[in-house]
Amino acid sequence: MPSGEPRAQLTWAVSGSGSVIGVRGRLELPPSIRPSEIRIDFPAVPPLVETKTARLSPERSAVEFDLFYRAPHPCLVHLPLPEVSWRDGLGLAELPVELAGDPLSVERFPPELARVGAARLRRTIPVPGEVRSRATGAAGEFFAVREAVATDTPRQINWRASARAGRRVANDYYLERTGDLLILLDLRPTSMGPARDRTLLAISCAAALGIADGFLTEKARVGLAAFEEFLLPLRLGSGRRQRYRIQRMLESLEVGQTVGPAERLAVSLRRYFPPGVTTLLLTSFADSESLDLLPHLRRRGFPTFVLSPSPLPLLRGTGGLSPEDDAAANRLLALVRRHRLNAAWNEAPVLDWEDYWSLTPLVRFLSAPVRRGSPI
Repeated sequence: MPSGEPRAQLTWAVSGSGSVIGVRGRLELPPSIRPSEIRIDFPAVPPLVETKTARLSPERSAVEFDLFYRAPHPCLVHLPLPEVSWRDGLGLAELPVELAGDPLSVERFPPELARVGAARLRRTIPVPGEVRSRATGAAGEFFAVREAVATDTPRQINWRASARAGRRVANDYYLERTGDLLILLDLRPTSMGPARDRTLLAISCAAALGIADGFLTEKARVGLAAFEEFLLPLRLGSGRRQRYRIQRMLESLEVGQTVGPAERLAVSLRRYFPPGVTTLLLTSFADSESLDLLPHLRRRGFPTFVLSPSPLPLLRGTGGLSPEDDAAANRLLALVRRHRLNAAWNEAPVLDWEDYWSLTPLVRFLSAPVRRGSPI
């Protein structure tokens, strides 16, 4: 039996792409414990679905493992630390093993969002033109010269200054911001029920993180806000710290319990975000009350376009009907949704997001925005 409270070190990482998720980890054990005496329990992590049984590979003083999951839709989840215990060969004694390590973040969003940051956003600053930031990089207005590093491209090397100094030096430039984006999530409950509301929120959070990541990579400022009864704001910011803040806030969001008034949202936004900032609203339009948001946002000076994750894929085949009746019900639901989207088009451009693993229409829209009332 190991003396004291046994402790192990866990290192793991995510692999795969799209809906395929692989996790490879290594559990370093203390000398007093043999790998054959270790039991590891991996908790279930909805919405991820386990596709294969966990594979364990014991070594001399460690255990390597592989986990296999499938994501049914875009998601942003944390894999908690597994439960590890020591058990003697006869099964008479058992001790918990303390793990040193961090939960693993799994991010899955449509791959097209890697290109979304190339769109030019509306600026909400008083000075026209590109804006200097305090950060420096490889493009923009000249700032200074510095010692060259291995990652510098030939274009960044200042060859004349290098000849004078006798060593390689490179140019640094002020980075430029391309604009500002506010991502707004509707957390209000709908008539579809808590389970479907949570699924649609998970899809919206994954899309919000992917969009924010794309624009932050291009040095834009991104803000985040969520609305239930009251507003939860994260002010405009840029850089890696802002991405971390956005990710942590998205991971903490839950479906609300109260339907707050739409006018309160628009009024509250003016306290934290400048009017005129390009606003992306993520809402399912599962209820007609969601349509009230758009006119209030427009009147308060927030130019809005909508990315609406469709609830129809979650409703198909769930009523216990015959195939003929189910097809008729699906056609009726599609007509109701089309009517709501047409009504929303009177106030703002709307993108109907039914294929959760593809956001090509969003990238196309941001590259060449269409006018209100035009079909996408």
